[in-house]
Amino acid sequence: MDNYYSLLGLTESASSADIKRAFREKAKRLHPDIAGKGTEDRMRKLLAAYKILSDADRRFEYDRVYSRFVDRGGFDYRTFLRQRPEDPASQAKLVLFELFHLEEEDAIAVWKKNGGVNFPMEKYLSRDDWMDGAYFLADELIRRKEYYDAFVLLTRVLREERRKPYFHFFTEDVEISLKELVRLHLKPQVDEETWLSCMETLLELGFPPRDEARWLRSMAETLYMLGDYSSAAGIIREALKRDPALPNTSKLRRKLNV
Repeated sequence: MDNYYSLLGLTESASSADIKRAFREKAKRLHPDIAGKGTEDRMRKLLAAYKILSDADRRFEYDRVYSRFVDRGGFDYRTFLRQRPEDPASQAKLVLFELFHLEEEDAIAVWKKNGGVNFPMEKYLSRDDWMDGAYFLADELIRRKEYYDAFVLLTRVLREERRKPYFHFFTEDVEISLKELVRLHLKPQVDEETWLSCMETLLELGFPPRDEARWLRSMAETLYMLGDYSSAAGIIREALKRDPALPNTSKLRRKLNV
């Protein structure tokens, strides 16, 4: 089974220069003019490997999880876990195993079979493993355009990160992924009530006031559409407290007499 190093044809001792060189060589071979069509999935995995291994902090984290959790010295750990479908602890470990062997489809399938966002993996994995697994699952769900489930996982990870830092160097990446998901993708996939709930969740996570102001504005717009004018007026006032220069509010303020 592949891991990020084997995908690039490297060992764990590879230097940064080795990683860059291997990526360029592999990427050239996967170019459509050379490899033809049907290489998109291989190229995606190659890019994912390069993205992780070319960043020193992310590479360190990948090495930590892979060596500690996945390396079983030749023991067929995957089969061992698959033979225990009724054991949620084994299934949580199987999700992580599949993710770190680049078997994302299998990881998602196991995760969904066990309840998806309702599968409490944090009960069966160490805190570190759960946070890594949830982050990688969310990344894969975003690729599959399953934005609401990705939102749920990322907000859980970020809430735990706020409580007790773990990701440290790339917490900002988690925040950026979440904000981009909300800004670009989430709203068309959820109904108004779910959208309001998502905005409330974001407001609990300690983002800067300007971010909170935008989310409050969106809540006010949604409440106005639902006919709850009183609540919409109160929320737009809260948004303006956080960012008095908040754009795109004049029309709504006139309607609400705010």
